[in-house]
Amino acid sequence: MSRSAPIETDIAMIDELQASFATLTREIGKVIIGQDDIIRQVFVCLLSNGHVLLIGVPGLAKTLLIRTLSQVLDLRFNRIQFTPDLMPSDITGTEIIEEDMTTGRRAFRFVKGPVFANVVLADEINRTPPKTQAALLEAMQEHRVTAAGQTYELDEPFFVLATQNPIEQEGTYPLPEAQLDRFMLNLWLDYPTFEQEVSVVRNTTNAVPVTLSRVLSRESLAAYQHLVRQIPVTDNVIEYAVRLVTNTRPAAASAPDFVRNFLSYGAGPRASQYLILGAKALAALEGRSTPIIDDVRKMAVPVLRHRIVTNFNAEAEGVSAVDLIQKLLALHGA
Repeated sequence: MSRSAPIETDIAMIDELQASFATLTREIGKVIIGQDDIIRQVFVCLLSNGHVLLIGVPGLAKTLLIRTLSQVLDLRFNRIQFTPDLMPSDITGTEIIEEDMTTGRRAFRFVKGPVFANVVLADEINRTPPKTQAALLEAMQEHRVTAAGQTYELDEPFFVLATQNPIEQEGTYPLPEAQLDRFMLNLWLDYPTFEQEVSVVRNTTNAVPVTLSRVLSRESLAAYQHLVRQIPVTDNVIEYAVRLVTNTRPAAASAPDFVRNFLSYGAGPRASQYLILGAKALAALEGRSTPIIDDVRKMAVPVLRHRIVTNFNAEAEGVSAVDLIQKLLALHGA
């Protein structure tokens, strides 16, 4: 009996997570219409303790989605508008001199920047120079900030959602590969359908206020993140994920010819880790106690598309990173 009790507890908690997610999507659906898959993927990333890069043309509610998520999760939200003149200290914080009015003594005090929040929106992150972009690196990877020789831990959960506009490229600074790799998922938002856009216009042009309810506390979210880590995965699912990632590398002996022809660089081991973490979270959201290969396949595009680098041949023939991932998935059937 002592060995079976934890399994029963985990299954009950998975059921609880599935119910909580259904409530969460209903609440977000009061504000965001027609982005169900994006909402699911963002929550998968949050459960996996990762970060998201959202790409989409203006007006697709990227910022609104992130703010709404923070509201229904009862998390502290900060928005950083990235501009060419933004400095690293504008993100992490700065030291100021304070004077004690009683003694006259002066001392430095660290004033925390907007990165000290649970959900950080890095709006149009590619509009600021690499020096400032790099200010997020330590926070995203280590969940801490170092300033003036002191280290400050960030509150958990810590979740960065960065946005990019794919249309305007003048005056932008492409994210370095090292920072791109810090993002678990790269999600592309598409235009709504005609019916969805009709609903959007109807709901946003009336005078009826939308009231959102808190669905999850910080403590519950932390427990669900721990649950995802505890979900077991069979060897064949892990091997499928690693094989898929390995075959994105042109130098790998098993890489297919189209990878050698169209890719300069493939994905690293972090991609394999995120494929499995994402598969675990997907399984939990669907009420299953272990992921299957199909869960890995569903995570392949958002996990891999910003981690593989196409070459001139691909550009000349109009072959995108997503095209190559789809070919790999077709090659590696479930």
